[in-house]
Amino acid sequence: MSMINYASREINCKLVYYGPGLGGKTTNLEFVYNKVAPGSRGKMISLATETERTLFFDFLPVDLGTIRGFKVKFHLYTVPGQVYYNASRKLILKGVDGVVFVADSQLERMEANIEAMQNLYDNMAQHGYDLTRLPFAIQYNKRDLPNAAPIAELQAALNPGWVVEDPVRQRPLPDGEHPGEFLVSQQDGQWIERAPYYEAVAVTGEGVFDTLKAISKTVVKTLG
Repeated sequence: MSMINYASREINCKLVYYGPGLGGKTTNLEFVYNKVAPGSRGKMISLATETERTLFFDFLPVDLGTIRGFKVKFHLYTVPGQVYYNASRKLILKGVDGVVFVADSQLERMEANIEAMQNLYDNMAQHGYDLTRLPFAIQYNKRDLPNAAPIAELQAALNPGWVVEDPVRQRPLPDGEHPGEFLVSQQDGQWIERAPYYEAVAVTGEGVFDTLKAISKTVVKTLG
């Protein structure tokens, strides 16, 4: 989880972008990297496989302030999309503070999305992490394509929700991003929570910073 560097007075947090191959994880990170002020970011490191790249860089957002006098530095990672790189995926998840699942909205990629989501839950569990208790958001990318699945269909397949056991949290929680929708709601006599979701067109940058800001703020709340 987050690591404190007392010498530089920084809290280091790890964000991992997960999802199927060629879904837009790399595009998200490249857009963020190119928009962040050069003075507040580290070097982008790229580990190339045969089919795609694993990227990493760190940056200091200027708009999050400090926590007990410490600046918050985020380290952003992507994972390889292909299943046969699962050892790399698992390694990158170690010590994660927040996860963004980048789904490919195209109808024909639904199976790949579901497989990647199950793989994420499995790998998190192997590290002893409960994804439902960590900062977690879903980005539905490629919303501009004509073959993009309806959001309701993507939600049903990838974000059906989990049972809320804590009585304190068993109350309606509106989704601030989507009027009329709820992050916590009662269904068939059970309280269910869903991960927040964001629509994106990562190649143009649409929705990229909305997703990043949301997951960053959720991570910062866990530090306080």
